Amino acid sequence: MSERNVLGGPLEPCSSEPLTGFYRDGCCSTGPEDLGLHTICAVVTAEFLEHQRVIGNDLSTPMPQFRFPGLVPGDRWCVTAGNWLLAYRDGFAAPVVLASTHERTLDVVPLAALREHAVDVPDDLGGL
Repeated sequence: MSERNVLGGPLEPCSSEPLTGFYRDGCCSTGPEDLGLHTICAVVTAEFLEHQRVIGNDLSTPMPQFRFPGLVPGDRWCVTAGNWLLAYRDGFAAPVVLASTHERTLDVVPLAALREHAVDVPDDLGGL
């Protein structure tokens, strides 16, 4: 069975440049090894990156040993559901690509919160 997004459709790729995903496959796929649930496809902003740095999750500094290039505003990246939710609650949520956000995110983050920051809202909102 293929992985699904928060809208119930097939999980679409998030980013190949930079190459994202817990498995570095370009998708916000998840599995038992992904304890952090790197399932939200976020379009990072300067404010989101600074918030993440403040909470101890530096996403700007490259870490080649983990195949992590360091992010700049505008990059798409699979972020953890918990850290995105914390940023949301603190007023620094990054925009979200719903079609590329894994359905397991809904175990942590309400769909309504994701929809508030969606950048890929479909024409037909009936399914939401």
